[in-house]
Amino acid sequence: MVLESKIEQKLVKGIKAMGGRAYKWVSPGNTGVPDRIVIFPDGKVEFVELKTDTGRTTPLQKAQLRRLVQLNCTVHVLYGEQDVNEYLDMHAMRFD
Repeated sequence: MVLESKIEQKLVKGIKAMGGRAYKWVSPGNTGVPDRIVIFPDGKVEFVELKTDTGRTTPLQKAQLRRLVQLNCTVHVLYGEQDVNEYLDMHAMRFD
C-alpha cells in the first residue's frame, strides 16, 4: 500500500506541472480541514482530502468537508494513487 504522504506528493507535483499550486492546509483550531487547497492557473480553487486506498474520513473530517460544500466550495476526497491520477488527468485536459 502506498503511504498517504506519497499520494500527497504526487498531487502536489501534478498540480505544479499544470502551473498551479497545492498548498498544505493547516488551520489551528479547525481540526479536520482537507489536506490541500488546490489553486489552478485559471484561478479555480478546490479543496482536496487525500487518503490511502483503504483510508477513511473521520466524523470530524466529514463535518468540515460538508461545511465547505455548504459554502459552495468544490471538495474532493481522493483514495489512493488511481484517484489522484484521474483527478490530475481530468484537470490537465483544461490546460492542454
